[in-house]
Amino acid sequence: ASAIFPFSVDCQTVRTRGHLYKIIKYKSMAPRYEIAVGLQRGHKTTKIPSGKTKADKVRPARLKGIQTKHTKFVRDLIREVVGHAPYEKRAMELLKVSKDKRALKFLKRRLGTHIRAKRKREELSNILTQMRKAQATHK
Repeated sequence: ASAIFPFSVDCQTVRTRGHLYKIIKYKSMAPRYEIAVGLQRGHKTTKIPSGKTKADKVRPARLKGIQTKHTKFVRDLIREVVGHAPYEKRAMELLKVSKDKRALKFLKRRLGTHIRAKRKREELSNILTQMRKAQATHK
């Protein structure tokens, strides 16, 4: 048995309720040799991902939600041209006077969920800090 399996085996036969059962106990793993038989047979190599097989490619569904350079550029350009929505301006005013909790409540009412409101508050506070830095460098 040890010639086929890459580990040493202790085999035992047990009779219970009129049935014979073989109990195989694996003692210890022996070093893995490249042998021509068994489940792990043959010379082991590392596969080179070719991209030709289905397993190598990333499915398009997995790419959902990943922002590309192009979409980031387009959104930044639109934000620069159009500006902020009225509710965003109001939230920024609340953040300017350090009413963070009130801004979060306001954004939650407008956006619908707590997580989206937190994300929007963080985004608007980052914009405010960038504006402050830009004003500091101009002066």
